[in-house]
Amino acid sequence: MSRLLLLQLFFTLYLLDILIPVALLENEITGENDYKKPHIIIILADDLGWNDVSFHGSDQIPTPNIDALAYYGVILNNHYVSALCTPSRSALMTGKYPIHTGMQHNVIYPSEPRGLPLTEKLMPEYLKELGYSTNIVGKWHLGSYKYEYTPLYRGFDTHFGYWNGFQDYYSHEVIEPVTNFRGMDMRWNMEVAWDTKGNYSTDLFTEEAVRLINAHNPNKPLFLYLSQIAPHSGNKKQLLQAPHEEIKKFSYIINSNRRIYAAMVSKLDQSVGQVVEALKNRGMLDNSIILFMSDNGAPTNGVMYNAGSNYPFRGIKATAWEGAVRGVTAIWSPLIKKRERVSNHLIYIADWLPTLLSAAGGSKEKLGKIDGLDMWPTIVSDETSPRKEILINIDENYEAIRNSRYKYVRRQSLKYSDWIGDSGKNPTEKQPLYPPEAVLRSKAGIAIASMTAGDNITELDSQKILKLRQQAEVHCNVTEEEKVECYAWLQPCLFDLERDPCEKINIIRKELIVAQELQAALMLHKLTVVRANNKINDMNANPAQWNHTWVSWQDPKMSEYMKNLPPTHIRAQLP
Repeated sequence: MSRLLLLQLFFTLYLLDILIPVALLENEITGENDYKKPHIIIILADDLGWNDVSFHGSDQIPTPNIDALAYYGVILNNHYVSALCTPSRSALMTGKYPIHTGMQHNVIYPSEPRGLPLTEKLMPEYLKELGYSTNIVGKWHLGSYKYEYTPLYRGFDTHFGYWNGFQDYYSHEVIEPVTNFRGMDMRWNMEVAWDTKGNYSTDLFTEEAVRLINAHNPNKPLFLYLSQIAPHSGNKKQLLQAPHEEIKKFSYIINSNRRIYAAMVSKLDQSVGQVVEALKNRGMLDNSIILFMSDNGAPTNGVMYNAGSNYPFRGIKATAWEGAVRGVTAIWSPLIKKRERVSNHLIYIADWLPTLLSAAGGSKEKLGKIDGLDMWPTIVSDETSPRKEILINIDENYEAIRNSRYKYVRRQSLKYSDWIGDSGKNPTEKQPLYPPEAVLRSKAGIAIASMTAGDNITELDSQKILKLRQQAEVHCNVTEEEKVECYAWLQPCLFDLERDPCEKINIIRKELIVAQELQAALMLHKLTVVRANNKINDMNANPAQWNHTWVSWQDPKMSEYMKNLPPTHIRAQLP
């Protein structure tokens, strides 16, 4: 071999000796050695009833796009949430029971100076450490009285939406029920979005979600938390709002409130379709996880009712009953090996933090002591759920806990404890029969069908859709003669949810040992309860003092902000 060739060989080996370790180091830093992290999209509906998606068996309100996610993915028929907005969202973000963060009692009111404790590390913070872009669109409802409690200070890169629990769908004003304080609550990040007035909230949030997807680099993992307003009610004087053209589609529904509610749900369904379609068009759908769920059941009655239905379950939002805490949930991803099925494995909303972190390749050890469990193997491969128990809640209003079969309830008041949801099967309503073809033709259906089929998957067709729908429908199968009353406000009750999912037969006298076991489990949880952090409403929050907007009124920066505003008489006219 010539001297020249030897020199060339030596120089090549020298370069490789330097460059290979450097490349490996760069990969370690950038995470390029890891598998491609999936895009994570959570679409959270607000106060959606069990019977208000058509994949649960009702023909009254067609939801073809939501149904497409459900039928092509996994319908989670035993997914539990908290009974109210704030506690559910706190559990989702922290992976903890609300009793362990002080968020177990009621929702955060607009003038209430509290929030999810700053000691808690949230889902977007964990995902950001894994290289994710983190975005929230829509509702926050985890505190805003100081800047540090708002989304951009809790791990999100961007936020378009509102800080409080509800708003008018067109003016975006919030009228607090307790104080009657009134003000604008819509923001682009930290700035008030005056230019959104007159536009329908659900559509605004859909458009922003689609914009974020279209602007996103597909090579970077995306976390999109689309926390939709629908179908939560608006302000007391106009609880239900939807575009007139959408309402006309449901002329067959006799109840006028239910008719408007159906239109609100329909707009939510369209939102899901547009988001899935955008992911497909951007080349991101083939590496996405899309989770659709409701934060709690519908408030069929009450001060802030929305005419939703939790049929056939008992109770409504803010109760211990199944109608409040068994939530509408479905998940789709090409990463799921066993799709197109109905799962009855126990899952709790706090499980999503460790589950999604696991799916993203993160370390669960970093989560510390949480209540959530990693359900990813259960979802992907239909493995047995590691969850054997769910604490429904421990609060001054009620206490409830369930295991794999039985549910124990204490101190639940008589109010809202009935079976009152619309069945969607009124013979006098000339509603169209459920069309499986509409699912296949929906935007979500078309987009998902274009993805490569996974393991053990047959092509979805109308026949399989109807079969899955039948499997997902819950039946009570209890006669009036079999019914055994429960007076939970006087003494504990016990239900066999396998036989009696509608909680009509109180079996506590027959199954005393089971009741005692669940009572003991409840007592153990009581030893870990953190005191609820509720506060008295602060009159200084009044938007009249803050340019007619809801602001972080206790934050020191607000005084400087107000100094820089134009004169009072033109502030409200700002674009």
